[in-house]
Amino acid sequence: MITFRLLSDDHPDLAHSPLLRAALLTLQYTRDHGAIGLTQTKAFKRAFVHWAVEHFDWPGSSAEEMFRYNKVINEYEFPPLEVLHYLLITLRLARHFKGEFRLTKRGAEMAQAPGKLFAELIPFYVLQIDHASYARFEERPFGKWDVWMNVINVEADHGTTERALFEAFYGEEHDWDNDGWREMAAFSSCVLRPLEWAGMLVQTHEERGAKYVHHVFKTPLWRSTLMLDTDDMLRPVSVQ
Repeated sequence: MITFRLLSDDHPDLAHSPLLRAALLTLQYTRDHGAIGLTQTKAFKRAFVHWAVEHFDWPGSSAEEMFRYNKVINEYEFPPLEVLHYLLITLRLARHFKGEFRLTKRGAEMAQAPGKLFAELIPFYVLQIDHASYARFEERPFGKWDVWMNVINVEADHGTTERALFEAFYGEEHDWDNDGWREMAAFSSCVLRPLEWAGMLVQTHEERGAKYVHHVFKTPLWRSTLMLDTDDMLRPVSVQ
């Protein structure tokens, strides 16, 4: 069973969520400007896409990196914004009206309520969205969120690696340099990345020879917001 605690609007751990930060910025921008212009295909116009790239401070997608090779960026070229756009419309926090993206009454209320917005946005994003739909490959990992999150809760409690997590679920025979790389890519894209975008996990990268080792850690937000069946299996952090 997965339960999300409701956090107060000023809870400091909410700052760990890139997706929540982006949602708040988008809602507040729309509130302050009245609306955001849409293209004929109902995507955000480039002016706002550029603003989002500059202000979201998205992990691994800084404005400097994004604009280094592309002076013009469309919504589909900035996946976090494309996913967020879909989420805000689906959750009825915003709507399309006469070629514009506008807030609903609920959306305007959520723009100033981070704790409530997190409770509305993040469980739906993590547990209900088809994450393969915006991943590089269409493969979906075998499994379900209740198992994934309860195992990660224990395995990553004091830090682990992406490879070790994959092995805990699917065995040792898969690796990035053999035929199992597609299964590992699906697990990374559909399980680890959504949790990282939500702010529950953080990954660091270490170069070892010709390979990169991906380390995975639970953030304080994981610990403050999640209640899981495996919580009673966690070992306390030892103090030297």
